[in-house]
Amino acid sequence: MPTSISRTYEFESAHFLPKVPDGHRCKNVHGHHYVIELTLFGVVGQDGFVLDFWDIDKVVEPLVKEVDHKLLNDIEGLENPTAELIALWFFTALRDAIPFGTKLDSITVWETPRCKATYKVPEVSGF
Repeated sequence: MPTSISRTYEFESAHFLPKVPDGHRCKNVHGHHYVIELTLFGVVGQDGFVLDFWDIDKVVEPLVKEVDHKLLNDIEGLENPTAELIALWFFTALRDAIPFGTKLDSITVWETPRCKATYKVPEVSGF
């Protein structure tokens, strides 16, 4: 039975956007309470899981620790840390690490409760 599952994670980080014009409020260093949501797609196995959330945590939590309470601009690949590029950074780091043949479907990054970006993996649609 094909099914999707989702898990959220939270972290606090600062960033600035170096490519916005002078005078843009995001040009200055500021912080966010980020929330990321991973959505995975797979087939429910004999154990009743697509993938146990515990197994997802083992892969994702080390990445969250890498960005938590950091200046995102100092992390390789996040020199211009827009929500869109943060979602892509997490996808790139996780795409080969998700175990047991489950597919990473999308990653959503909330910078605020009203602002989010989603990276949707094209090849998963129609699994």
